[in-house]
Amino acid sequence: MQNTKIEMELVPTNLKRNWKWLLMLGVLFVILGGIGMGMVVGITLLSVMFLGVLLVIAGVAQLFDLTKCPEWKGMIWHALIALLYIFAGGLVIYDPVLASTVITAMIAWVLIVIGIARLMMAFSLRHVGGWGWLLLAGLTAIVLGIIILIHWPWSGLWVIGLFIAIELLVDGWTYIFLAIAMRNK
Repeated sequence: MQNTKIEMELVPTNLKRNWKWLLMLGVLFVILGGIGMGMVVGITLLSVMFLGVLLVIAGVAQLFDLTKCPEWKGMIWHALIALLYIFAGGLVIYDPVLASTVITAMIAWVLIVIGIARLMMAFSLRHVGGWGWLLLAGLTAIVLGIIILIHWPWSGLWVIGLFIAIELLVDGWTYIFLAIAMRNK
């Protein structure tokens, strides 16, 4: 009980007074996450298209930057990178389904590699308390990566949107529980 009192004393007074705003933000995020769970394909395609737009903007900005220092020795490489950004962004915008499929495959393989690394870390730390959590995290990452690959290429349509919706739901509930804890203190 004493630890909780000390921890809550560290919470800024403004945050304690404005717990309702944090609660409303949490409720909004939960609602958005719930809506997102019902439209994971749309969120996936929209987020991938947004990525394409960002790539094009970044490429154009780099091309503009070239006009500011024409005597720079790295100018040709800078221009090539800018054009690659624009080209990649254009491809993503042109075919967001293909882009989401490729990105999803990359996510799956990254999860598998991270899972293997966590397993190796867990086994090297098996003499330390809590190493089982690392083992569980590693196995979870591997299983998620395999599930995504088993359903690939169709998983490319829903994985990214699902991850975004889950993130919104987790954030929302976190804010709600934080607000309730602040109200009660």
